[in-house]
Amino acid sequence: MFIAVPGAVPPRSVDGHDFIQAALDRGAGVIVVQADRRVKWQALSESGRAAFVVVDDARCALARIAAAFYGFPARRLIAIGVTGTDGKTTTVHLIASVLEAAGLSTGYLSSVAFQTGGGATLNATHMTTVQSPEVQMSLAAMLEAGRRYAVIEASSQGLALNRLDECEFDVAVFTTLSSDHLDFHGDLADYLAAKGRLFEMLDDGLDKGIAKTAVLNADDPASATLRSRTKAQALTYAIDAPAALRAENLRLQPLDSTFEMVGPFGSQAVRLPLPGRYSVYDALAASTVALSLDVPPAAIAEGLAAFQGVPGRMEMIHCGQPFRVVVDIASTPDALRRVLQVLRPLAKGRLIVLFGCAGERDRGRRDGMGRVAAELADFAVLTNEDPRSEDPETIIDEIAAGLVEAGRHEGDDFVRIVDRRDAIRHAFEMSRPGDVVLLAGKGTEQSIVIGANHLPWDERRIARELLAELQMAP
Repeated sequence: MFIAVPGAVPPRSVDGHDFIQAALDRGAGVIVVQADRRVKWQALSESGRAAFVVVDDARCALARIAAAFYGFPARRLIAIGVTGTDGKTTTVHLIASVLEAAGLSTGYLSSVAFQTGGGATLNATHMTTVQSPEVQMSLAAMLEAGRRYAVIEASSQGLALNRLDECEFDVAVFTTLSSDHLDFHGDLADYLAAKGRLFEMLDDGLDKGIAKTAVLNADDPASATLRSRTKAQALTYAIDAPAALRAENLRLQPLDSTFEMVGPFGSQAVRLPLPGRYSVYDALAASTVALSLDVPPAAIAEGLAAFQGVPGRMEMIHCGQPFRVVVDIASTPDALRRVLQVLRPLAKGRLIVLFGCAGERDRGRRDGMGRVAAELADFAVLTNEDPRSEDPETIIDEIAAGLVEAGRHEGDDFVRIVDRRDAIRHAFEMSRPGDVVLLAGKGTEQSIVIGANHLPWDERRIARELLAELQMAP
């Protein structure tokens, strides 16, 4: 079967209907086509070489067919979806840690890794939410491995493009909302509406004997809109606003956090091996999910305390160097701000940040990240992230404009080095004892995309190689 999916992500979109002839030549017996592309498939359908199935939306059909092919695995799993601008990945991993600590066998799909049966494998796709056949295949693998719970990172684009159709969600989680992905969505209202699809899916999902639940951040105004998108029960969490679950008496340290988790059960002391107020929000979201599944507060605290962290999220690189090196995925202005705020107390010397911005993605990130770096870092190294088909120097120009607008001066406060490996080397060479160097934007991604080429790239490995070279230099 060949499913002709129309392209939806400019500027390099392709239309699957342009490959029907190739599919026929390679022996496809069934061709699924979209009704509004008739001009592309009508003549081919009259050849009699294959059965043509006409659908209104090929992406919806793809998800449905994939789910059927794998036996509708989500119908036999408790499915938890997590959406929001920032915090999705850490929240997914925290939920899995808490549920596992409570003895609930759990798999997950995140932008960093997939855990379906054995050990976790890195997500090398550059996609937060993979295509529906990969989603359904992974859910089937979880079932086969004896998993009972599935936690899925749900991007706005993945929801809008039907990648998570047929996932039969039981719990939907919202973290935060800020302006992002407007290259795809057009405006903030459409972006939020795409996230709202996750909450609508609670009402459409199969009844598995547990209460459908919307888990919402009461400190974020967007929660009210998302609450209106579902008839499911709502459980809220917050630090400032009234909520079903709150964090009180926060103590935010450079490397960890402690707080009192307060809810209908009373109070539970929590130690979280993650720094920053934003990490407390992620922990509250995970805890609220666990409470909705009747996990005792003490077990939740145990799962949070045992959390091993997310690879590529505030990951320290230790190679004996006299300065700190941190790798983090931060690729939006808000995410970069949060990480720099956490790292500032660790810097006895300068706080140096290295970052770029992805090509063919929301251009609004660029000067915004430049302004954040100007405000919170002592020095910035501007470099490639994933330029794709865009000119890397143009992207860096737009980032630099944000720094300049904020009063920073090239040479004194920031430099431009397009090649990312050379840029990291420069950041290390300029560092002194007590400095902190943040390598932002790549995390655990296993390639850097230049043009149409995915070139091998592992930020953590390259950082270690360059630190070793630096220490061996005379």
